[in-house]
Amino acid sequence: MVSEVVSKAARFRALHQGRLPGEPLVLPGPWDAASARVLADAGFPALATPSAEVAASLGYEDGATPADEMFAAVARIVRAVDVPVSADVEGGYGIAPKELMERLLEADAVGCNLEDSNGGVLKDPHEHAEWLAEVRYPAGDRLFANARTDVFLREVTDPERAVERAVERAASYLAAGADCVYPIGAPADVLPLLRSGIQGPINMYARPDGEGPSPTALGELGATRVTFGPGLQRRAVDALREIAAETRSSSPATP
Repeated sequence: MVSEVVSKAARFRALHQGRLPGEPLVLPGPWDAASARVLADAGFPALATPSAEVAASLGYEDGATPADEMFAAVARIVRAVDVPVSADVEGGYGIAPKELMERLLEADAVGCNLEDSNGGVLKDPHEHAEWLAEVRYPAGDRLFANARTDVFLREVTDPERAVERAVERAASYLAAGADCVYPIGAPADVLPLLRSGIQGPINMYARPDGEGPSPTALGELGATRVTFGPGLQRRAVDALREIAAETRSSSPATP
C-alpha cells in the first residue's frame, strides 16, 4: 500500500509540472464515492475534494464537518478510484500538525488544501507558515500541499492591496514547503499580477456552469491548476431537482 501511495503522490506532483499556458491541470471535486467514480471514468487524471461538497453530502454546513467524518469520507472517495485524490481539510480542525499529516496519509490522500483564516479572520502569515512546514515537511514527497490564502475574501475593498498581501503570503507559504498557492476569490483580471509575483504553481477557481473564465482562459492568464469548489455538486443538485419535479408530475396523485 505504501508503494502505491507514493506512486500516486508522484503522479499527482508530476501533473503540476510543465503545464503550458492554456492547459492547466483541471481537478474536479467529488463529494462521495459515486461522484468520484463518475469523474475518474470521465478521464480526469486526479481529483480534489472540496470541503463544502463533502459537508453537504454528510448533512453539515460548510466548515461544520467533524474531523473524523471528513477523513472517513475522504478515505471512501480514495478507495473508490485509481486516480490520485487531494483532500480539502479546511483549517486542519485544530489537530496537531504531525497528526494531521498522519491522518491524511492514512486516508491515502496525496495532497491537501489548507486555509489561512479562522472564523473569518486571517491568521498571522508567519505563524501559519511555520504550521504549514510542520504539516508538510515530515511527509516528504508523499503529500502535495495547496496553501489557500483568504486575502481576497477578507480584503475585497482594496484589490491592489489584496494582490500585494497574497504575493507576500504566497512567498512565506512556498518557503515553508507549500507546493501550490490558492488565492481563493481572486478575480481573473489580477491573475497576471499574481502570476508575476508568485514563484510557484497557482490554483484558481472556475465555475462549471460556464459563467466566468473557463479553465483554459484561466490557464492562459497564469493558473497552473483549476478547481470548482462546490460548483459541480450544485449543478448535480439542480439536475436532480428537475428530475424529481418531472418524476413527481408524472406520478399518480397521492392524498
